[in-house]
Order: sequence, then C-alpha cells, then structure tokens
Amino acid sequence: MSMEPNTESNMETKEAIYDWEHMRTFVKTSAKNFKLENTLKAIDYAIAAHEGQTRKKSDVPYIYHPLNLACHALSMGIKDDAIIAACLLHDVVEDCERGVDELPVDDETKKIVELLTCEDTTDENRKEILDAYYDAIEKNPKAALIKCMDRCNNLTTMSWGLRRERIFRMIRETEEYFPRLIKTIKCTVEYNNAAWLLKYHIESMLDIYKRLL
Repeated sequence: MSMEPNTESNMETKEAIYDWEHMRTFVKTSAKNFKLENTLKAIDYAIAAHEGQTRKKSDVPYIYHPLNLACHALSMGIKDDAIIAACLLHDVVEDCERGVDELPVDDETKKIVELLTCEDTTDENRKEILDAYYDAIEKNPKAALIKCMDRCNNLTTMSWGLRRERIFRMIRETEEYFPRLIKTIKCTVEYNNAAWLLKYHIESMLDIYKRLL
C-alpha cells in the first residue's frame, strides 16, 4: 500500500480560519461580557470602513485582519477595552480615508490608532519614516502589543502574494524593529505572557521563511 500523501487534498487551505463573521460574533460577545464599550462601537465602524476591501492577492475580506488581531488579544487573556478597540481600528485611518477624530472611541484608543498609522514611504525616505514610527510606538506598551500582533498576522499571510524582495524586506525590518517592541511589552508585567507568545510566533515565522527562501 502506498504511503504517499495525497498532496491535492492535504495542501488546501482551510476556509474556516478566514471566517470573519464567526470572529465578529466572538469579539462582540466578549465585548458585551467584559463591558468593553469602545470595542462595541469600534467593531461595526471597522466593518463598515473596510467594506469591499480584501487582503492582498486574495478574496479574503480585509476585515478578517483587524478581527484576527482582536481575537488574538482576547485569546491571550487581554481584556483592555482600548487595546481590543484599537486592534479593530488600527488600519482605518491609514487605509479608509478616515480621520482619527472621526473614530467613535475615547481619546486613549484614538491615540493608539494614531501611533499605529504610518505615512506612505518611498525607497528614499522609508528608513527615516520607519525609525520615527517605531520610536513612537516603542514608548506605548499598548501600541507595541498591537503592532506585534499585526506583524504576526502579516508574516503569516505574506506568502499570499508578496514578491521575494518584499518578503526579504519584511524579514529585515522585523528583525530590526520588533525586538524593541517585545522588550517594551515584556516590561509591562500584565503583558509578560503575551510578550513571550508574540516573540515565539514572530521568531518562528522568520525562521520558517528563511529556511524556505
């Protein structure tokens, strides 16, 4: 009897992990249970803002990404309203032509979203802009936590369609900037476990890509 795997069936991606409606229900239910008022306002706002957008080189609705971050945070036991709400809104200003002042959340959440919003870069100014961007995030443990979760999800999905040079750039920039963010998270006692998990996830993904490229 042949023991060769059936590559056609084994190599298919699972649609369930991209079920954003299931994630929406989980986040909404959690927000109601934990009385996260900003999160309840943010979730419908984010869904409406990202309507019609998809993840790069896929037909996965873009809202999957911010919902993934919110689920990631909740699964690590984080119930901070500003963090979960900012997870949902972190790309709204950058990608949906919305202003920070328009967001239906409190000032702390708006500040985190503002920190996570990066201006467009060119090859000439990218280093300068990213240095300032990550310097500001490093000073805010909640923004640092969300940025690390954001990078975890982006590393997981960058094989969907990024060119090799973009993947190499993602690896280089992750190695340059993210150890500082992990250190910031680790120094905040309540996020110590999250820091370990995020470091493990990021370093594992980088190792896998390096071995495959």
